[in-house]
Amino acid sequence: MSDVQTWIKDTVTSTPVVLFMKGTAQFPQCGFSGRAIQILKACGVNNIATVNVLDDPDVRQGIKDYSNWPTIPQLYVNGEFIGGSDIMNEMYESGELQAMFQKNG
Repeated sequence: MSDVQTWIKDTVTSTPVVLFMKGTAQFPQCGFSGRAIQILKACGVNNIATVNVLDDPDVRQGIKDYSNWPTIPQLYVNGEFIGGSDIMNEMYESGELQAMFQKNG
């Protein structure tokens, strides 16, 4: 496992909610990342750790390799890959995302 893969694994397993995104929660750099933050806030999740993949090309590629998922943003909850913006939106509209956060506190 590369250093980047080790760092990603440590990050997603040590923090309850991690969003790998373009930009920051305050200043998303793409519409999909902005939407992901809006969805998390709408679920009442305030303690979101974000990783700006634009800061490090190795992390930007590494997270795609780690999840075997080609797009950013990527949401992890309790170490588990949940999905990107579209999946988050579908789960939010069905109530599944809110239920997951309520269950996990």
